This record gives sequence, structure tokens and C-alpha cells, in this order.
Amino acid sequence: MRVLSPSPVPSRHRLLGLLGLLALLSTGTPAVAAEGWSVTPLGTGRPYFYAEGTPKMVLQDTLSVRNPTKRTLAVRLTGSSWITLAAPEVEVPARTRADVPFTVRVPEGTPPGDRTATITARASGRTATVRVRLRVGGPRLAALTVEHVAVRGDRIAYELVNRGTIALTPTLAVRADGVLGPLLDRAPRTLPVRLPPGRRLALTEPWPGRPGFDAVDVRLTVTAADGTVRDEASTSVRFVPWGAVAGVAGALTAGGALVVVRRLGRRRRGKQPRAQQELVARTDGLTGAMT
Repeated sequence: MRVLSPSPVPSRHRLLGLLGLLALLSTGTPAVAAEGWSVTPLGTGRPYFYAEGTPKMVLQDTLSVRNPTKRTLAVRLTGSSWITLAAPEVEVPARTRADVPFTVRVPEGTPPGDRTATITARASGRTATVRVRLRVGGPRLAALTVEHVAVRGDRIAYELVNRGTIALTPTLAVRADGVLGPLLDRAPRTLPVRLPPGRRLALTEPWPGRPGFDAVDVRLTVTAADGTVRDEASTSVRFVPWGAVAGVAGALTAGGALVVVRRLGRRRRGKQPRAQQELVARTDGLTGAMT
């Protein structure tokens, strides 16, 4: 592929000017010859397109559509998101080929690494594809964070975020300490995930046999890139057996109510004799007055 410039992609009219759709006598054997027509990189000996570039760079190459049949062939062309074709459809006369330029624009902010795209051609009920392999250059930075640690039931939930420019395979270590000492201490182990640059992944870690009544500090430690990248995050949680607490509270409430009822009963029984004595005294007074 040729490097054009880091400038914007050329306009459609300029690309059409480059198109040339030359009706050339087909020479050589097409790379794909099933049912007659084929699509290949321009030239010989290339099974796919390959290019290297950096963000904001624009690369150019040419696709050949060969038609060795005896009739004109209408071919529709589509490309992956980074690819702009000079024309979405070409007509290739019999026993000729059409050369179609295209550009590949590397988006700004694309992290370094290998990418694969495709150009697809459709004609006469058949589909053919050509791969475009692109290596994006730039600084390689490894950066990983662990966030949003929380205990949910018998699992520890957390999120991993790749804040660098290269894919990472993280390792995880888990530790939990209660009031009386360590409850969980898992050595670092490699997680069965590959985290691309810029991606966030929500995961959970099982915790069978977690305590039912305790105050616990949970700490997660993640590493990657042979231990050169490291991050920690922690959370605190209180485990309380609310069912048992509710039962005890209910029993205490019932016991308190019983004590109150008993005290009221005693007070009433203590007041009744004094009332009867006052009634007898009043009766005696009335009797003396009458005599």
C-alpha cells in the first residue's frame, strides 16, 4: 500500500479520476477463479492486502476485478469501516479486468496493534472477499485498573478497565479480613479473559462459605504484562443475620410487653383495698350521724 498523507480522504470525484476502470486484456491466472470472475490485489503474488500506518494516516492500494467470461459483469463492492472504495459498483466487460483504487484511513486515537478488514465483492449470486491486514504503529502502553468492588450475596463483583494501548491478560488475587483475622486469601491466578485497549469488563468472583456475622474488608489486586502493571481496590461490608436479629427483637418486644402488663395488674390490685377502706369509713360516718 502507498501512503497518501495524514490529510482527509480524497473526494469521490478525485477517486473516480483515479479509478480508470481500464478494459485490459486479462493476463495471468486469477487468485480466485470459482465461477469465472475473481477479486485480488493488483499485481501478482499477493493473496491479501497488507499495510502499516499510524493514526490519522491515509493509505492507498488497488483492487482488481477480473472477468474471464463472455459477458459483461456487474460487481458491487463494499469495505469495512476504515475502507473507502472509489466506486460501490463496477461493470467489467467480458474477458477484461477493472482496477478499483481504495483508501484506508486509520482513525485518530487507534491503539497500536494488528487489525483485519475485508473488501467484499458480489456478482451473479456469488460473494468473494479479500482481506486487508493493517498494522497500526504507536507507543505501546500497558495500564489496567480494577474498580467498583462490591460483595453481592456469595460473590464479589468488580470491573476491569484497560486504560492502555495494548491488549492485556490480567491476573487476580483476593483477600478478605474479618474482625478475628483473615477469611479469604487467594493467590494470584490468570483470568480466562483478554482485555482489548479501552475496554471495560464486569466480572464476579465466587465466595462460598462467607461469614454470616462479621465486619469484613475485601481487597482485590490485579496485575498484567508480567507484573509490570498493578492496581488494587477494596471495599468494606458488614454481614448481619437479619432474620435472627428480627426474631430476637420480636422476643424482646413481647417480653417487655408482658412486664408492663404485669406491673399494671399489680398497681390495680394495690389500689383496690384502699378504695374499699375509704368506702367503709364513709359508711361508718353516715351511721354515726343517724344515731
